[in-house]
Amino acid sequence: MAEDSAGHPVGGTQTGLLEPLELLYEETGRPRFGLPPALATAYGGDLGFTLPCVYANFVSSIDGVVALGPEFPSSGSAISGREPADRFVMGLLRACADAVLIGAGTLRATPRHLWTPDHVCPQAAPDFAALRRSLRRATQPELVVVTASGDLPTQHPALQSGALVTTTLDGARKLEGRLPAACTVLIAGEEPTLRMADVLAALHAQGHTAVLTEGGPHLTGHLLGEGLLDELFVTTSPVLAGRTGTARPGLIEGLELLPNRQEWTDLISIRRRDSYLFLRYRLRAPGSSGTGRSPQTEVATPNA
Repeated sequence: MAEDSAGHPVGGTQTGLLEPLELLYEETGRPRFGLPPALATAYGGDLGFTLPCVYANFVSSIDGVVALGPEFPSSGSAISGREPADRFVMGLLRACADAVLIGAGTLRATPRHLWTPDHVCPQAAPDFAALRRSLRRATQPELVVVTASGDLPTQHPALQSGALVTTTLDGARKLEGRLPAACTVLIAGEEPTLRMADVLAALHAQGHTAVLTEGGPHLTGHLLGEGLLDELFVTTSPVLAGRTGTARPGLIEGLELLPNRQEWTDLISIRRRDSYLFLRYRLRAPGSSGTGRSPQTEVATPNA
């Protein structure tokens, strides 16, 4: 995501200024939301989800780094190189969502960010709004912040704009009287840790069937650990991040899978902009084999 020195997003003024993504592969038979023409052109086709759906979005370096550590706020911009196509896809995925789910660590790491479609891609704001109207979504996706401890930067502009804060009983006590009036607290558990199943059940009860998580590797690990993640979008940026002794996580933290637990995925689509790849995966059902394609997968021939 690109921002100026005041934290405002930068970009053009019209979706038509975005060079269309090149479609390299897409599975046939996918649900289609019927994107407005300008968005469909920029994305290189339509987009949709089988609801309810929990989907994650990351930008990753070639060597698998998705964050540069707490000493580098907003490190996603460094990894993505502020690529406009990545910001567009980020905005499009937000525009499709009822709610955007993040963790407290993500909130602290991006001190000026707003989790709205137009914040990352303002030139597409009218088309994002048209998409949300066609899907009968609220004007903006609801920001949902997950914190077991209640340790939040309460002056963050995203909280000032309003958010649903899901926490434990102890976390709610810590936050009492500290959150902006626009925020709502939801107690999703009395234990020291939160079960993501309880959080999602509460969101589904509010009618949120399309939930995008931008919560970082730890929150993704919790969702995977409970078997709650349905799809994964990964932008592979043509950059090497490297590692020494610093914490530079990959897509998942706090959860060890291989060799004892196998989480296989099916590739749904591949898009490209220059040397950037935009990949979409579907998580397979538990116990699925890692060899070959699943029976329901079909190959679509991309447009020449």
